This record gives sequence, C-alpha cells and structure tokens, in this order.
Amino acid sequence: MSYQKTTLKEGIYFHKIQTNKFKTNLFSIFLTVPLTRENVTKNALTTAVLRRGTSKMPTQEEISRKLEEMYGAAFDCGVDKIGDNHSLKFYLEVVNNQFLPEKEDLVEEALTLLMDIVFHPLVEKEQFKEEYVQGEKENLKQIIEGKVDNKATYALESCIESMYEEKPYGLYKYGYIEDLADITAQNLYAYYQEFIKKCQIDIFASGDFGEENLEQMIEKAFATYTERKPDLALKMETKEEIKEPRKKMESKQISQGKLVIGLDVKTDKEEENYKTIVYNTILGGGSNSKLFQNVREKASLAYTASSSYARRKQNIFIRAGIEIENYDKAVEIIEKQLQDMKEGNFSEEDLNNAKNLLLSTIENIPEEQDTEITYYFGQELARTEDTIEMYQEKIRKVSKEDVVDVANKIQINTIYFLTNQGGQE
Repeated sequence: MSYQKTTLKEGIYFHKIQTNKFKTNLFSIFLTVPLTRENVTKNALTTAVLRRGTSKMPTQEEISRKLEEMYGAAFDCGVDKIGDNHSLKFYLEVVNNQFLPEKEDLVEEALTLLMDIVFHPLVEKEQFKEEYVQGEKENLKQIIEGKVDNKATYALESCIESMYEEKPYGLYKYGYIEDLADITAQNLYAYYQEFIKKCQIDIFASGDFGEENLEQMIEKAFATYTERKPDLALKMETKEEIKEPRKKMESKQISQGKLVIGLDVKTDKEEENYKTIVYNTILGGGSNSKLFQNVREKASLAYTASSSYARRKQNIFIRAGIEIENYDKAVEIIEKQLQDMKEGNFSEEDLNNAKNLLLSTIENIPEEQDTEITYYFGQELARTEDTIEMYQEKIRKVSKEDVVDVANKIQINTIYFLTNQGGQE
C-alpha cells in the first residue's frame, strides 16, 4: 500500500491510496467548511439535494440506472461534524477494471459520475429543482425529529450540546427544523455556489490503479477552480479550569437511564493525543477496561459502560446505560475510576492490553477502504502526516507515566442524565 497527496491548487487536494487488497476502487470527495449555526442546516440539505440529479442525469432513477450499468456500483453521501468543521461526504465504489468480464474503463466513468453529482448539479432557471429541495426539506425534517429515537445517541448529543452551548461543536450535524422554512431552491443554490468557491476540497481514490492517469483526470476537472484558503478550525484549544462540574437531567419516556459524563483533557499539544488514546482505552475502551469491569461486571450497575475520545476537541465521553435508581452509585464508581487513573492504580497488564487492542485496531485500518480513507482524511484535517506505522509506533512508546500524566490533566465538565423522572437543570 502507498499513500500520496497532491496539491492541485491551494485548498484542493488529491489523495491516492494504491492498494491491491480489494477488487473494488473507492472514490470519495469531502467538502469541508467551518461549522456555524448559519450554515449547518444548509450544508445538510445541500448534500441531500445534490444526490437527486446532475446536469446530465436529472433524476435519481437515471443515476441508479447508470450505477447498475457500472456492474452495480454503489453511491452514498452524508455529513460529518469533525471538531468545529462540517464535511459533506460523497462516496462511489466500483469494480476494479481488471475484474471486469470485458475490457472497460470504469475508473473514468466512476470519477466523472461522482464529480458530476458534486460539482455539476441539476439547475433550472438559476436555482435547484424546486421539487427536489422541497422533498429533501421534508426528509431532513424527519431526520432531525428522529434524533430522539435512539436514546443513547440522543443522550450523547445532548451532553455535547450542553458542554458547547452556542459554540460550533454543540451544533447538531443535520441542522435545525426552524431554519428550513427560510431555505428556498433559489437561495440554496446561491449558497452552494459560494460554498464551492470557499470550501476545502479533498478527493480520495483507493484501489489498484494501473495505466489510468488519475492525476491528469483530476487536474483537468479542477482546471477552472480558484485557489482558496478555508478558515478551518485546526488548532487544539486550551481547556479552562472548571471548579464544579455542570449537572443536567432531562426526562423522556424511557425504561433505562442514559448517563453521559463529558471530560475535558487540559492540553493543547498534538503529541499528547497518543497518550490520551491509550488512557481512554484503559478507562473504557473494551471488555478489559476499568469502566466495563467495575461499573458493569463487579457492581452490576450498568448494561453498558464505555468511553470514547473526541480527538479534535480533547474530550472523553463516558457512557453508561443504567437503572434509573442507580444514578448516584454509578457516578460515584465512575469518579473512583478517574481518581484511580490519576493515582496510577492500574497495572502494566492493563497498559499492555490497551496498547495491544489499539495496535490491532490500527493494523486493521487498511483492511477496509472507507476506514483507510477516513484515517487519512483525519490526518489531513489535523495537518499531521502520520503513516499507519508511525501511529502504531507512537502508541507503543506510551508509558504508564505518560498515562498518569494525562489522567491528571482530566477534569469532569458535565454530568448528563436522561431519566424518566422530572428533569431539571
């Protein structure tokens, strides 16, 4: 496997992952801008409208037919919140040319189709097609309303919103229903035109490419595009000292309480990330973790107990599904685990188990094309250039002292509990 990045123009990058592990080629386009309250709903809606039709193929039926003709190629799209940035994602997977029954070039066809969907949408009278915009507004409304359906995800989102109130990271990636009324086919197209001029554009190609001159195809496609310097949120923030954690309870019709504890990691140093990744794995990253063993197994207080690390925001989120009456005891035991980590009350075996789990996970990154693309896109937004081997080596070097050092830079920011009793701030 080899990875190569080419700067087509400032703010427009082509990433090529040459690999012979797969029978498919995967092409991806990411359009990234800073996340704001004003643009979040428009971004989500734009993504949905773009998939509906292109200037050459005005309907989804025609696009689907074209995908079928390309031996069942698969297209997908969506939006992602990555730190304080918002990315519109578009994927097209197609069979590698060498596995086709006849000699054909699906690489150029796939790239052309994906580029058409993203950059050459269907436009009628200087606006998006009215029917498509109205239809996708209704679909997006249902997605936003459905946010509460998955209670565990809803609790995590609510904790983040509470921690980042009126800040970019607190925004819901699909936007807000109240913003939809003012969006029209005309002003959404005008927004899209400005968006394309300003966003960072990353094009990824993963697969076994032979004679196909991908660079030349991509360079030609972006020949008329202007350079741009998107003001992306790239730097890590220094966390403020918190005297007393925020506590928030919310009530819904549920049978199982959802506890989320948001932690701040008080560092703005990129190299601390690897220590924090190991810390998080020992704390709640698997069945050997302190949270799983002490909250779920020994105390039998939780159906689930784990933690995850939001690297770009230096936050760890502890999540547990518990019986509602066990709230106080669960918080007490979780706080005990955090204190134990600060005091170094974990073994070398705990450290090695965590590192081995991480090394195994990292080793598997190249085993799935979309996972590998996501990894390198994350490197792009972090402005780091760690190969997978470098990533593994940095994990191997983390010592117990490093983990204890991180543990003592961690503070509880917010304790959020989704209950079925009277909610209160």
